[in-house]
Amino acid sequence: MATVDITEQTFEKTVTAEGITLVDAWADWCGPCKRFAPVYEQASENHPDATFAKLDTEANQGIAAALEIQSIPTLMIFRDGILVFREAGALPPAALEDLIGQVKGLDMEEVRRQVAEQNSES
Repeated sequence: MATVDITEQTFEKTVTAEGITLVDAWADWCGPCKRFAPVYEQASENHPDATFAKLDTEANQGIAAALEIQSIPTLMIFRDGILVFREAGALPPAALEDLIGQVKGLDMEEVRRQVAEQNSES
C-alpha cells in the first residue's frame, strides 16, 4: 500500500480507524523529512496491512498545532485509535521495521486497560 495524504478534515477519521495507522508529520522545506520519505514509502510497501499517512504540517497548521508538533519529521503510530508511539526524528529502515513489529505485537487489551487506568486517575 502506498502512503496517503491526510488533512485537518481527514486526520481524525484516519487515525481512529481499526488497525495500525502511521502518521508522518513533515514539511517540504525539511531536509530530514525528505531523507525519511523513501524509508517511510518502502515500509508502506512492506506492510500493506497498515495505513501509512502523511501530514503536511505547512498545509495543515491547525492540526499540527493541536498535535503540538514541535519538530519534524514526527512519527506517530495509532493502533485501533489509540496513540501508541510518538517521536520526532527520522528513523533508519531497520529501526522503523522493528518499531512496526513491536506495534503489531502489542497486547491491545493491556493497552486499553492502561489507558482506562490513566484516564480514571486524571
